[in-house]
Amino acid sequence: MNTSFHPTPRTLMGPGPSDVHPRVLGAMGKATIGHLDPEFQALMEEIKDLMRYTFRTSNALTLPLSAPGSAAMEASYANLLEPGDKAIVCINGVFGMRMAENVRRMSGELVTVEDEWGTQVDPEKLRAALIANPDAKVVGFVHAETSTGVCSDVKTLCALAKEHGCLSIVDSVTGLAGVELEVDQWQADVTYSGTQKCLSAPPGISLITFSQAAADRVKSRNTPVQSWFLDLSLLMAYWDGEGGGRTYHHTAPVNAMYGLHEALLMVKEQGLEASWAKHRTMHNALYENLSGLGLEFVVDASYRLPQLNLVKVPEGVDEAAVRQQLLKEFNLEIGAGLGAFAGKVWRIGLMGYAARQENVQLCTSALRACLPGR
Repeated sequence: MNTSFHPTPRTLMGPGPSDVHPRVLGAMGKATIGHLDPEFQALMEEIKDLMRYTFRTSNALTLPLSAPGSAAMEASYANLLEPGDKAIVCINGVFGMRMAENVRRMSGELVTVEDEWGTQVDPEKLRAALIANPDAKVVGFVHAETSTGVCSDVKTLCALAKEHGCLSIVDSVTGLAGVELEVDQWQADVTYSGTQKCLSAPPGISLITFSQAAADRVKSRNTPVQSWFLDLSLLMAYWDGEGGGRTYHHTAPVNAMYGLHEALLMVKEQGLEASWAKHRTMHNALYENLSGLGLEFVVDASYRLPQLNLVKVPEGVDEAAVRQQLLKEFNLEIGAGLGAFAGKVWRIGLMGYAARQENVQLCTSALRACLPGR
C-alpha cells in the first residue's frame, strides 16, 4: 500500500546536495503563485540582483535556469558555440570531461588541456594550447572540481583566454559562496553554479551570468542555438522584463525560486567574505580532527577546496562499507571517489549550512567509530 513519503533526516556531508537551511525550506513552503504574477515578477528582479552580488558582477544577462548545474554547463556551450567552432577545454576531473562532451555534442572542434586528477589546471599548458590554436573561440575549465576537491586559478586562466581573444566558460557549481570568485574583476565571460552546494538550497536550479562580450557573441550567431529550452535570447525574454512585459517561455518552478531567493539573501546578510572565511575555518577544523585520526588529505593545501575534501581511504579499509555504516548508524552521508579516485578516497563536503562545528564533530566521531584503532 502506498503512503506519504517521510525521509530519514540525514546530515549531508558529501559532494552535494548539502544540508538545506531551515529558512530555505520554510520559504519553499509558502503559497504558490503564478509564474507571471506581478509579485513573482518582482521576486525575479530581486533574485537577479542577489545573483549579481553573489557572483560579484554587474552583468545584465544574469539569471537562474529551471534545471540543475549540468543544464547551465550545456547552456554555456550551446549559446557560445556554433558547429565547427574550436573550443579548448581544460580537464582535471569529471566535470572538465563533461565540458568536453558538450563541445563534441555541439559539433564543435575540441582541443583538450589535461592535468593529473588532484592537481590544478596548469596555466602554461593552456597558454601553449592557445598559441597552437589561434582560431579557438572558447576556453572552458572548472573553478572548483567536485570530483577532486581542487580549486583552479580562475583569474589567471580567464586572463589567458582574454589575451588570446577567447571567451571563457567557468564552472563554479561547487565554488560559488564557498571560495573567492570575482566574475567582473577576473573578466570571466560565462560563469555558472548550482543551488545544492554552498548556497544550502535543494538541487534543481542553476545560476548563470554572461558578460557583455559573451552576450554579443550570442546575438551575432549565424545558426540557431541547438537547445530551444536553453536559448539565452528566449530565456531573457522571460527573465528580463524591460519595457514592462515578459514573454512566456516556461512555467518556472515558483517555490524553488522562493528557496533560491532566501538562500541568496542569507549569503548577502552574512557577507561573501564571511562566507568564504566560514568555509575555510570549518575546513581547518576538519583537517585537524581527521589528521588526528591518522587520515590523510589528497589535495595540496595551496589549492585545496575548503568545502570539498578528498580524504585517502586507509589501506585495507573497505571504503563503501564505511560509507554504508555511516549512513545506517549515524545518518551521515559522505561521498565516494569518482574516476581515477574511485575506491581510493572519501569526498567530505562542508558546504553552506553543512559547514558547522557540530558537523565537523559528528564526522570525526563517526569515522573514529567506523575505523577500528583510530
